[in-house]
Amino acid sequence: MAVTVYGIPNCDTVKKARAWLDAKGIAYTFHDYKKQGADAAQVAGWIAAAGLGTGVNRAGTTFRKLSVDDQAALGGDGAPAVLVANTSAIKRPIVEHPGGLLVGFKEAEWAAEMG
Repeated sequence: MAVTVYGIPNCDTVKKARAWLDAKGIAYTFHDYKKQGADAAQVAGWIAAAGLGTGVNRAGTTFRKLSVDDQAALGGDGAPAVLVANTSAIKRPIVEHPGGLLVGFKEAEWAAEMG
């Protein structure tokens, strides 16, 4: 099963998700936004698949520090560009797996989709 986890290594939710995958013996590739950045087309695909509200981390300090214009852009077509420029505003983790896409870490949801 090809699984890619996108996030930031020091994020507590990402740590929990990675520990869950390790405990289940599910191999994955980790994509670190801080080192590897994010791709606008890929972010747009995530938004199309999961919905804009699902993919934005509105609880973090990065979101609160965004300009009013950038926050407004997150509600529409400008969202991918704002999220690529501010990767900490992307909900974490985002996981691409053969069955689809998972956003955030909810153990029951992950177990249902990945076992």
